Amino acid sequence: MADKPLTSRGAATRQRILDVATKEFAEHGIAGARVERIVAAARTNKAQLYGYFGSKEGLFDAIFFGSLERITTVVPIDATDLAGWAVRLYDEYLRRPDLIRLATWARLERRPTGHLVDDSNRLDDAKLRAIANAQAAGIVRSGDPFDLMAVVIAMSMAWSPVSNVYAASDQEPPELHEQRRTLLRDSVQRVISPR
Repeated sequence: MADKPLTSRGAATRQRILDVATKEFAEHGIAGARVERIVAAARTNKAQLYGYFGSKEGLFDAIFFGSLERITTVVPIDATDLAGWAVRLYDEYLRRPDLIRLATWARLERRPTGHLVDDSNRLDDAKLRAIANAQAAGIVRSGDPFDLMAVVIAMSMAWSPVSNVYAASDQEPPELHEQRRTLLRDSVQRVISPR
């Protein structure tokens, strides 16, 4: 099925599977997700799911790598404003907490150390080049571009669903989010400013 062009009905079924499975994996992880729940909620069957994705792991991969691409596209880096990038990441975690949960499950169940994905699947080359260029221009402090990127991302996740202190919600008062955005922006700016 994956090699043939999809009909509009097939594309709709495939998308329903992805939507339902995203919630299932975000809530239960890879090991805890159940294909039976996914196909029931997506109003399809196992044969279609396996036809589109090959396996439960293949389905998780489709969702996970799609989420990595989404965050890169929806929240593109601006190395001349890493503080603003951190705030935009914060906002995306509020809009789509499932994306950060998927990454957390991948970390817990697949890659407990090292990079979250294999080198061939990493999407950070452009980000690292942008940071290096900003460093060369004197906008960003010196240091390993990857480490600087990691620090900024970690700061943006301070109130995300993976925080071990407090997980924010889009249901909280807007003023509270604005206070956090201000703190995050100022803190990141202090960390990345050239010395």
